[in-house]
Amino acid sequence: MRFSGKCVVITGAASGIGRETALLFAREGAHVFAADRDFEGVQALALESPGITAVACDVCAVDQIKALMDQAAAAHGGIDVVFNNAGAAGDRAPIDEIEAEGWDHTMDLLLRSVAMGIRHAAPHMKGRPGASIINTSSIAAIGPGYSPTAYAVAKAGVLQLTRCTATELAQYGIRVNAVQPGFINTNIFTSALEIPNELVDTAKALIHQVSSNAQPVARAGMPADIANAVAFLASAEGSFMTGASLVVDGGITVGPRHAWDPEAPKMFDALQAMAEAPK
Repeated sequence: MRFSGKCVVITGAASGIGRETALLFAREGAHVFAADRDFEGVQALALESPGITAVACDVCAVDQIKALMDQAAAAHGGIDVVFNNAGAAGDRAPIDEIEAEGWDHTMDLLLRSVAMGIRHAAPHMKGRPGASIINTSSIAAIGPGYSPTAYAVAKAGVLQLTRCTATELAQYGIRVNAVQPGFINTNIFTSALEIPNELVDTAKALIHQVSSNAQPVARAGMPADIANAVAFLASAEGSFMTGASLVVDGGITVGPRHAWDPEAPKMFDALQAMAEAPK
């Protein structure tokens, strides 16, 4: 019961990582305000746990973010933990085709929403013992090739925002960290690709299989993997961490495939074979 009596706000809580994290915090004694623009989704979640309160919130609307934080703080005298998690794939167009509107919407959804979540939560967190903010970034922030460009840039911005706000809020005893998921089996991929509803389960099974073979840890990443990392960062066990980010990706970013897959072709082996070939 690491979070007994704590007030916790989680955005994007209707599904995937946010949903699993809300359930984990509630199991460990927190009063969880589960927010999502999918209000029916968070209402269904609240029925699973008496510790969860459903709140309708579109994080692209700053007034709704403020209202969410004010509601949580009013109910419990302040806020102890915020998980700025809401997001989607954003605009998938390449840089030579993307329109300004698509770029702006992606930044509003993935970066501005995190900044405004911090902005409107922080006044309610000052002086609260163990106050902690966790932001969802991504391995896409590390380099190209993991996502569309706009998404990657926004998630890189979340990392810098995390570092900057960790220094600004340290004087109030508020820690700010981030988590960087790898390929986690959630609805973000099927939604981004606009997979028809009748094919979602098949698509998720394919994602599960492909991701299991794409990284050193030979299983698919699941929402619980990220929820556990978030809980650690928010807990007393993570109290010496701020301005940091936990990469939770099954090792997919550790290096090229031949570094961990003995069956993968190795360039230097091929060159050695050429050198040793009969002249």
